[in-house]
Amino acid sequence: MREEILELLAEICDDDLVMEDENTELLESGLLDSLAFAELLAELEERFGIVIAPSEIERSDVDTPAKVIALVETRRA
Repeated sequence: MREEILELLAEICDDDLVMEDENTELLESGLLDSLAFAELLAELEERFGIVIAPSEIERSDVDTPAKVIALVETRRA
């Protein structure tokens, strides 16, 4: 699952850096903008069957690949 999430992030962010460093700041670096954020939530729902409404989380909750992975693991548990 971890690898699949990293591949998804690399695709959405259009940068393989997210696969190399799970602490990459997605928002500060400009890799994840508002549109990409919405796309990420939609793809997580489709691929992992978890529903995350944008109003449920702060963007800071998913500002690194490691945090995205942790969020998905928490929601699938």
